[in-house]
Amino acid sequence: MTVNFPFLFAAPGRKIFGIVAVCLTLSACATAPQPSGINDPGEKFNRKIHTLNKGLDTALVRPGSQVYGAVVPAPLRQGVSNVADTLDQPGDFMNNLLQGNVEDAGANFARMTVNVVFGLGGLLDVATEAGIPRAKTDFGETLHVWGVGEGRYVERPFGGPSTQRDAVGSVVDLVLNPMGQVAKGKDATAVTVIAILSKLGDRKRYSNTIDGLLYDSADSYAQARLLYLQNRRFELGQSDGTAADGGDDFIDPYEDPYAQ
Repeated sequence: MTVNFPFLFAAPGRKIFGIVAVCLTLSACATAPQPSGINDPGEKFNRKIHTLNKGLDTALVRPGSQVYGAVVPAPLRQGVSNVADTLDQPGDFMNNLLQGNVEDAGANFARMTVNVVFGLGGLLDVATEAGIPRAKTDFGETLHVWGVGEGRYVERPFGGPSTQRDAVGSVVDLVLNPMGQVAKGKDATAVTVIAILSKLGDRKRYSNTIDGLLYDSADSYAQARLLYLQNRRFELGQSDGTAADGGDDFIDPYEDPYAQ
């Protein structure tokens, strides 16, 4: 698959940018309300989706990750994850700009350029070794910056824990990412395969933590919900980072196999 730099400037579509422009206008100078507690009025339905997702993990994701880990050497698995990260970075870059975060936008652009040019198209993470870390973000965070509250807790089919705001953000991310505009046919298939293999690699890497959450917890739904909300609020600067609130060493064990 050949990736050319013009994709960085490909316009995702007038309708999406029209929506973005309206949101920016309505949300100017707004501040997202501070969340507290758990807002889950749809818990009964969410639990059914959680059961579906857990069944999917049991039948496909966990065994698939075990096979992937056994067959593919660790360096190659890391290379696939590196490429997946590189393919995601145009979306990070665009969200940085929408958030008005020029510094992180510049860092992500530099990181992407370095890894594409000097890292064999992203197979090697040269940027991290050069001191250019990834400033990961998403449209859910963009909505937060614009003043949109997190809304109700939801569990997405095949997507895992989320909130109303972040669920909408994950859909917009798929459309906003310029890779979706330029990857067609075989290239689109290759991008999808890389993303799936990267998720399997994540599931393998965090297998002990995820297995403990899904299969050893007395109530895996309640535990996954709590951990997701703690972690997300910490990421957005809405918690103090204490152990009870999801500190800076906190890892959401459900995020990797069902990442946004």
